[in-house]
Parts: sequence; structure tokens; C-alpha cells
Amino acid sequence: MIQPALTPTEIRVLGSLAEKAVTTPDNYPLSASALQAACNQSTNREPVMQLDENAVMDAVVALRRRNLVRAIQPIGSRVTKYQHLLAESLTLTEQELAVFGVLMLRGEQTVGELHTRTARLADFADAAAVEQTLEALMAREPEPYVARQPRRPGQKEVRYAQLLGGPVEPGVDVEVPLGSPRMPVREEGTRVAALESEVAELKRELATLRMEFEEWKARS
Repeated sequence: MIQPALTPTEIRVLGSLAEKAVTTPDNYPLSASALQAACNQSTNREPVMQLDENAVMDAVVALRRRNLVRAIQPIGSRVTKYQHLLAESLTLTEQELAVFGVLMLRGEQTVGELHTRTARLADFADAAAVEQTLEALMAREPEPYVARQPRRPGQKEVRYAQLLGGPVEPGVDVEVPLGSPRMPVREEGTRVAALESEVAELKRELATLRMEFEEWKARS
């Protein structure tokens, strides 16, 4: 675990940066507006948040102080952009970062859910490879990065949670900032549901790209 523990907003910022670094490499690092949109998107997020720019930038400042985020200004651009330093600061492999990122963005997950949801972030041979990655994250010294959660009543599979925000109480949702509405956890039991989620995500990312293009035209 990282001490002191990160806030839910800081975790959302880190998770969003880690995701976009892989899924939209041509648009990464992210501007402040693109990062806000990534944090607030309605797909691949549990819970869904509605963070204003001040909340996002306050989290960025806090994360920069802890060497988890870097601010850069590309040559020829007046826009400051942000990139995560999770792999360097926490010494994570590509597979570990993929698993860790999904846990940051979507809360507790089963091995099967992680296997489906990390497919676009890293290559895993099978669910057993995902479980092996989880074991490595749980074995970290001096403190684990991930914990195995006890089964809830009626559940057949074990779930795993990231520990950047401190220990997670079994069956208790992580607190989110006021004004951040929750959405119920959805069980995606079929391949079709996963594909529908991916399509929605692509539409959201396209909207973000259009917004950044309009900003660029306004500055030109």
C-alpha cells in the first residue's frame, strides 16, 4: 500500500491516465480537459463520477508531489499535458499495470472479469496468467498492492481489490466525492456485453478527440 493512502479522485486520475496511455496513445499524455473527460466517462468506470476541473487538478497536484504524475509541455504547444508514473514509481510490469489499472477504475473484480477487461491493455495467455499477476501484486514487499476479498453471500468467485486507497472492507463501496453519482455494478456475463462496452468507450474517446481538435483550432 502507498502511505498515506490516495483519495478516490487521485485513484481515478491515475487509473484514467494508465488506461488512456494504452488505448489512445496518439492522444497521450492528456490535457486537463481530456483528463477530466476520461475521469468522468460513463463506460468502464465503477462508480461513475462527475468531477469538476478543480477537483481533477487538485488531484494532479497531489500526485505530482508524490512522483506519480508528471506534467509536460510538448514542443510547439501551449497546453500542459499529464502522464502517469505508476510503472516507474511502483515498479510494475505491463501486465501488472493493466490489472492494477482496471482495479483502480472499476473496483473489486473477479479473475474472469479482469481477464476480459484487461484484454485491450495487455496480453494474457489465459485467466491463469491474470491470477498469477494478481499473486505477484499481493506478494509485494513491504506492503501488498492488491488484496483478495472474502466471498460475499451468494457469490461463487473471489474478488480482488487494489489498496492504493487503503484497506477495503469486504462488501463496502469506496467513498466517492459529493456530487459523484453512483451506478450499480453490472455483471457482464457474456461476450456481447463486453463488446458493447468497448463500442461505447470508443465513442467516448472519439468525442474527446473532437473536443481537443476544436481547442487546437481555436489556438491556431
